[in-house]
Amino acid sequence: MLFDEDGISLKDWQSALDKGEHAIPTEFIARAKELNLRNSIFVDITANASVSETYEKFLKQSIAVVTCNKIACSSAYDNYKKLKSLSRQYNAPFLFETNVGAGLPIIDTVKNLIASGDKVHKIQAVLSGSLNFIFNNFDKNNSFHDVVKEAGVQGFTEPDPKIDLSGIDVARKILILIRESGYEMDIDAIANESFLPAECLATTNNEDFFASLTKHAAHFEKIYEEALAKDSRLKYVAQFENGKASVGLQFIPKDHPFYNLEGKDNIVLFYTDRYVDQPLLIKGAGAGAAVTASGIFADVIRIGNN
Repeated sequence: MLFDEDGISLKDWQSALDKGEHAIPTEFIARAKELNLRNSIFVDITANASVSETYEKFLKQSIAVVTCNKIACSSAYDNYKKLKSLSRQYNAPFLFETNVGAGLPIIDTVKNLIASGDKVHKIQAVLSGSLNFIFNNFDKNNSFHDVVKEAGVQGFTEPDPKIDLSGIDVARKILILIRESGYEMDIDAIANESFLPAECLATTNNEDFFASLTKHAAHFEKIYEEALAKDSRLKYVAQFENGKASVGLQFIPKDHPFYNLEGKDNIVLFYTDRYVDQPLLIKGAGAGAAVTASGIFADVIRIGNN
């Protein structure tokens, strides 16, 4: 960890950080409190559970929190509500737009709908840019293993790709949208229909995981062949309706809005009191370092403007 009241040079921040102190969360928080700088914002760009557990301490010091880490907002409902309450109590913004859809204005749109008196009844979405990239590129010429590897190289997957492919990442995202829509739900209430063989799910490191993808290549090829036979495309879909939610791989027909979703794009359909027959649709790039960074930066700027 590195502290400099005069600012940290963007040109050599890495070498400066390398010469910094060993990072200890409690000491980092204490130093931030001691500095007592105006308009302080804690930005979490990790996918780390222990870092997400520090938000409460920052908010109680009236330090704003901006995060792309989905763990806090998809944790136990009581913890999610507590963080939102602390944000209001200490007038410390808690923004997490990049939790869903990277830089897309999805969460902000939901907030505005609810704040203006609308009510969300149904959500249908493709919320994983990495999975969309994978199933858009997986075919007879590109093995499932190789496409997943490439998604990692492109920076679309989590550091642990099983988080994406197991469906837990998508489950966290739809859970956050459900909560922001005003509903109380915990993640274990979301039906997760995994397409991965049990052996793949049971691996404990990336090397074993990728080896299991190669071992079960026939399983993935069978899914692809079934999609071809049904004249459909494979999409990993998250749904919420009538108080129930699910995530899972679906065969999408040509007349569905999700069929032509390309690359690493995300798409969300909101059915509300105002958007009944034609849903409110948000679509665009939903994965990648650049768009996620832009979303983080937008949240920081939003706090500064307020």
